[in-house]
Amino acid sequence: MNESPRHAVVAGAGIGGLTAALALHRHSWKVTVCERTAGPAVAGAGIVLAPNALRALEAIGFDAGRAAGRAAPAAMGVRRPDGSWLVRADTAALTARYGRPPLAVHRAAFAGALADSLPAGALRYGTAVTGVDTADGRTVVRTDAGDLPADLLVAADGIHSPLRRRCFPDHPGLRYSGETAWRTVLPAGGPALPGAFETWGRGRRFGAVPLSDGRVYAYATAVVPEGHRPADVLGELLDRFGDWHDPVPALLGRFDPGAVLQHDLHDLAAPLPRLHDGRTAWIGDAAHAMTPHLGQGGCQAIEDAVVLARLTADADQVPTALAAYTRARLARTDAIRLRARRAGRLSMLSNPLAVAARDLAVRLLPAGAAQRALDDLYNGFTLPEQPE
Repeated sequence: MNESPRHAVVAGAGIGGLTAALALHRHSWKVTVCERTAGPAVAGAGIVLAPNALRALEAIGFDAGRAAGRAAPAAMGVRRPDGSWLVRADTAALTARYGRPPLAVHRAAFAGALADSLPAGALRYGTAVTGVDTADGRTVVRTDAGDLPADLLVAADGIHSPLRRRCFPDHPGLRYSGETAWRTVLPAGGPALPGAFETWGRGRRFGAVPLSDGRVYAYATAVVPEGHRPADVLGELLDRFGDWHDPVPALLGRFDPGAVLQHDLHDLAAPLPRLHDGRTAWIGDAAHAMTPHLGQGGCQAIEDAVVLARLTADADQVPTALAAYTRARLARTDAIRLRARRAGRLSMLSNPLAVAARDLAVRLLPAGAAQRALDDLYNGFTLPEQPE
């Protein structure tokens, strides 16, 4: 072991990057997080921390309840535009099966709790990582504010990761899923929701998740050409969803167009050949961008971060530990990426006969089958053995 603390530079202060920094810090690394924006990188909408992500956070001693509160949605499920349920599960059943319920939280609040757990001075806003130099047997992280010597670079620089493009120039990059998404968080004070729901129509989805502080995370998606940006956001959403079941119209009536985020949904067109290169490791969207149809994008970033810190905790040979990281994470994350893509294709169906067949198949699922289908996601996280 080195006598002086090893230094890890984390490129990106999103949820994955912040979790990686905290996990590494708790494994005795000195950490520096470089975030290219002038302030906190995580804004806007909500995230549901599934049981696998909560288990990973518990492994590094982080209490997600500080950010999310102790409340979880009373129930969650999938509905049709007329309001009928296709499938539904209550929190008690999820807790009994997975040991903990999912927690819904505002992303910015969760990221803030992670950032507050880092040592003073670890976060450097307005600092972009521009490259890494491994000449002369040393690793130097290049930033637009100067060079940083490092033992490890964590590339958590997002779905458009410049570090990924620089290291894997022949990779095909991102694939447009065919959907765009609108997301917002509604203030507390509106009608109470009995639980979380997602409603599937013909090439359209609408979802709402109550947060523990009384706010509501609401989102909508539609199959549109890439780059579609309506001039009248609220009018577009009302045209698409205004005649759906309650409380969809009431929720839409509370939308502030200026607070609605719109992003086209992309995933990685193909897996990376590996999740590391020398002393650089990729995590989260930079490593395996996936569509949100399983709610696992942020959760897998958290898993990545905790596994990476575990494998590098006592490893003097960082490249060897990072090869173990690739072995531990590549197959799982790519399988989930592909599964999310398949789930998206189901929810995006627009042909009336295909939609009817889909809805009937989901409705006729045997009791408990929907939950069992999540077992490998929610129970699939394990901490690997540390390398010798």
